[in-house]
Amino acid sequence: MLRIVAVCAIVAGSGPLQARAPDVQPWILPTIGAHASQPDLTVAGSGLLLGWVEKREGGQHALRASRFGTHGTWDAARTIASGTGWFVNWADTPHLIALEDGSLWAHWLRRNGTGTYDYGIALVRSDDDGKTWSDPVRVEPEGLMSDYGFVTFWRQSRDTLGIAWLDSRQKSAAKPSATSAADHSHAHASHGAGAMMLRAAVFDSAGKRTREWPLDISTCDCCPTASASTARGTVVVYRGRTADEIRDTRIVRFDGTSWSTPQTVHADGWRFAGCPVNGPAVAAHGDDVWVAWYTEADGQPSVRIAYSADAGENFTEPVRVASGRDLLGRVALAAESGSAWLTWLGERGGSVSGQEVWLARLDAKSVAPVYNTRIAELSARGRASGLPRIAARDGVAWVVWTDIIDTKPQLRGVSVR
Repeated sequence: MLRIVAVCAIVAGSGPLQARAPDVQPWILPTIGAHASQPDLTVAGSGLLLGWVEKREGGQHALRASRFGTHGTWDAARTIASGTGWFVNWADTPHLIALEDGSLWAHWLRRNGTGTYDYGIALVRSDDDGKTWSDPVRVEPEGLMSDYGFVTFWRQSRDTLGIAWLDSRQKSAAKPSATSAADHSHAHASHGAGAMMLRAAVFDSAGKRTREWPLDISTCDCCPTASASTARGTVVVYRGRTADEIRDTRIVRFDGTSWSTPQTVHADGWRFAGCPVNGPAVAAHGDDVWVAWYTEADGQPSVRIAYSADAGENFTEPVRVASGRDLLGRVALAAESGSAWLTWLGERGGSVSGQEVWLARLDAKSVAPVYNTRIAELSARGRASGLPRIAARDGVAWVVWTDIIDTKPQLRGVSVR
């Protein structure tokens, strides 16, 4: 059962934004009654684009989408793709994006082999506002059966798509043991030649891959990635991995021609011999970039955020926005001129009582929160709540997440002013 709340902690001395309790309103979504989860939310033209996965009978799934316009209503939901043989995972979720030429792009995951985690990326494009979609393009290499996912999209140009993903092509041929494979949240793999890597590509208006790059040869196996567009190009953030299992957040920058060397946003020094399934988030406006992440570097779970005034080249010391044993992380960020918003999940009164969604508003050119607000209480526990999503426009933040209502996953959301 969803309960909208607004328990607000105002942070003193946080800059020019007015320190006031936010106005949190329920956001009625077009998924009422559907077996819906894995939301994605992005700004699309003058509105917002919401995507989600629906579970159907006979082992089928469908990726659906609807546009929320400036008039405050939803367009009719449309099905992007449906079928069997999908890989549906709470943390490795589909994404959508709208380009300036009017095209829409989407991806989902489908099995590419018989192993538990043999799956890859299906990429499609629509030129008629989602009425019809292209045949899916396989992003991962043909003939390589392993896991390829944790995708992030960006607008490379008005009619070309940028995409980055975690890629397993350099992993050793040996498969994980049955014990380790049973828990994808702590996948183990050998370092170096056997590590997961980060790759990126550009697809043109015909859906053809025109360029591809390896960005980092050793990353966490199953932490979501994120990207943002700055005044100087694209930035991609992800969880890195060193030879001695340090799992700190890294960033790479693309100026349209070449990529920078991977850089650690902040040397937390979190040593963890597994994958925490808790990736970083990034948002940008002009040269301003915010990066947020979850860490247990000092033995205490915390959400931290750092700010860059030069498009991600240098960062301030991070600010600890939240901490404590009830913290789950799963961060998401959005930004526009004047401010940024950060959302994350926590447990409510212990893991048996459900969860809660938190939101912090951040002053421009700063990581000092103007407020921290608990915006919703959830019935969901564990992984059932998935990953919250956030978008911002015209001084309003829109947040979407998955809850469990009468044993069925359903999407819920709020708007915050």
